[in-house]
Amino acid sequence: MELVVDSAEGPRRAYVYTGGKPFDRRSPVVIFIHGALHDHSVWTLAARWFAHHGRSVLALDLPGHGRSEGPPLESVGALADWLIRLLDAAGIERAALVGHSMGSLIALEAAARAPQRVERLVLLGTAFPMTVAPALLETAREAPLRAIDLVNAYSHSTFAAKPGHPGPGSWLHGGNRALMRRVQSGWSGGNLFLTDFEVCNRYASGLEAAARIDCPVAFILGARDQMTAPRQAAALAEALSADVTTIGSGHAMMTEAPDAVLAAMRRALG
Repeated sequence: MELVVDSAEGPRRAYVYTGGKPFDRRSPVVIFIHGALHDHSVWTLAARWFAHHGRSVLALDLPGHGRSEGPPLESVGALADWLIRLLDAAGIERAALVGHSMGSLIALEAAARAPQRVERLVLLGTAFPMTVAPALLETAREAPLRAIDLVNAYSHSTFAAKPGHPGPGSWLHGGNRALMRRVQSGWSGGNLFLTDFEVCNRYASGLEAAARIDCPVAFILGARDQMTAPRQAAALAEALSADVTTIGSGHAMMTEAPDAVLAAMRRALG
């Protein structure tokens, strides 16, 4: 489904996946927000499950990612404002926000800016601050395909991660690498990977945002996450009085541990 979202550059098309069911704003709504150099497809299992179990689902492509028009936005604040305008475009008064990695920061900031619009927060693979090592930023700037390979390795907890369901021939590292390369090449106006990394690295308002949030919050963290280690989320979790679930995965938790992630989201969303 496509929505038209207002922006400073004028109306822009945004793609949202509805989980295989027609979107009905009268049902409880869940918004899924992907991380750096990803798109809506990382949420396929969760989006389909909730869409077929009483929720209306929008798994979005951020501006300049996947099927959504650019330009990509260069700060968490700008992306949070865009998300709020997307709610307006879809006619949604209140929704639960579920975000992974960079998407968790966007969900956090959107909930702080429009608390009356957010009924619940679920943050996966989150951390604050979500700093990026200078060497990795430089690699993203000079050799983005090399940076994709590095991040892909860091995001999985083993060198031979297995899919969470029987899938002969499935290769989690290869699938994620292909997705990141496709999203990177889909925006011709610049280095999208570097833009996303800098969005995460510059965000400095997490604790201030947490102070303005009063809805229930849940964290889902990977015990073997090398990108956003659970200890990096401790201060934010305390500030939000979050319910924390730790699962046996790395940062790529939706593919490494899909059943555990879905079970944790089902608990978090009631």
